[in-house]
Amino acid sequence: MKNKWKTGFFLLAGLNLFIAILLLFLIFIPADKKEKLQNTIPENKSVSFQVKSNKADLNVLINQYIHKEAADSPIDYSVQLRDEVELYGTLQFFSQEVDLKLTFVPEALDNGDLVLKQRSISVGSLPLPVSYVLKFIKDNYKLPKGVDILPNDKMIHVHMEQLKLKSDVKIKANKFDLVKDDIAFTIVVPVE
Repeated sequence: MKNKWKTGFFLLAGLNLFIAILLLFLIFIPADKKEKLQNTIPENKSVSFQVKSNKADLNVLINQYIHKEAADSPIDYSVQLRDEVELYGTLQFFSQEVDLKLTFVPEALDNGDLVLKQRSISVGSLPLPVSYVLKFIKDNYKLPKGVDILPNDKMIHVHMEQLKLKSDVKIKANKFDLVKDDIAFTIVVPVE
């Protein structure tokens, strides 16, 4: 009977020792670092996120951006997103301030840019040719980099990737349906 207990003890001790050695061996074997790094670093050096927004939040963001980027502009203006894009400003005309309102229909392009097609214009109650007013705005308003006014085409082209944002983040417009409040962007974040 002593032999059975002795044999069982040594088998159990050997099994415990084998498990301990196996665990230590697995703990101290280095992981395959190359495969792990290849899976975490994208080949194109950027990561993209899909973002949905609404008109109310974008109104705040757009006007804050305009305020910072056009702070030294002699003419004050703002943008409101409703069922259309509305640009409000004031013009100095014979030492009087005249209200300006332009409305645009937005369209997201396949390359991520945004085009604002001019729909209506009012300068006080005086009708003016659209191309003339757009040219005046282009010449007198300080616009952020990436915003081009095309007076002859009666539109504003917003090159989304040229907009100056923190940390070199880029934005692309995917959807811009103001009537349905369906606004979607892709945010592209560079990684090093």
